[in-house]
Amino acid sequence: MKPLFITRLLCTLLGAFALLPAVQAQTPSTIDKGNLTIAFTGDMPGTGYQDGLMVGYDGEILQRIADAVKLKVKPALMEWSGTIASVQAKRVDVMAGTMGWTEQRSKIMTLSDPIHYFKNGITQSNKTNWSHLKDLEGKKVGTITGFSFIPELRKIAGLQLTMYDTSDAAVRDLLAGRIDAVIGDPPVMQYAISRNPQWNVRFNAFVDANPDFPLLTGLGQVVFGLNKDNPELAQAVNTEIAKLWQGCELKKIGSKYGLVQDVWYVPAGQNFRAGVDRPADWKLPSCK
Repeated sequence: MKPLFITRLLCTLLGAFALLPAVQAQTPSTIDKGNLTIAFTGDMPGTGYQDGLMVGYDGEILQRIADAVKLKVKPALMEWSGTIASVQAKRVDVMAGTMGWTEQRSKIMTLSDPIHYFKNGITQSNKTNWSHLKDLEGKKVGTITGFSFIPELRKIAGLQLTMYDTSDAAVRDLLAGRIDAVIGDPPVMQYAISRNPQWNVRFNAFVDANPDFPLLTGLGQVVFGLNKDNPELAQAVNTEIAKLWQGCELKKIGSKYGLVQDVWYVPAGQNFRAGVDRPADWKLPSCK
């Protein structure tokens, strides 16, 4: 009877273990235990904070990540210039705000997997349908002071460039007919257009893939930045981002903020991260 008794006992124990929940991912350590401290600028459609929750495209994703790993969001609103420095100094856990991946940034922070893609493009009247660099030749074009692609814009034949301090000022001149197009922050442009259909304005991403204009026509990846000394948090963030890609939840979130075109969710261009801060065979996630 002993072998039978032992067999029954083992079966009972195994059954009990089967009823236990799957091993939960441990709550990652943070600078303020139990909280996820987020540096953000409050610029929509990327980030905002309302009624105790992160809002905006980046913000909603970080809120979902925090909820998934059992952390409470602790907002840290600041100017863009302070967000990266705050991550490096370990004053915050993560920074957000439609930040594009660059190799230089990957050297000073751990950059998350992409939460969406972008290509720069042309904000213009509905009366035109420009999507190529050559369409801007001889045109009056506005952009925002400090953008990295400005030297490339100056290379376009006959282009007359006007600099603005804000996107609002550039769009106002576009609507008034003082300029022909605006080359601005793609998510900001798309969000503004979606909220103001009376403008009769459209955004077309560049269809060029010109190696002489990599910043204007290359594939961009919007990412979060984290301190390099907290790989556990970075892994937790990437795990949740992967789940959102898998279920196409990112596209559903984006639709709230005007990011409805495939360009935001289907990578069309060179994967610059492979072999830099990702393995050489790393593939970009996609959601069609």
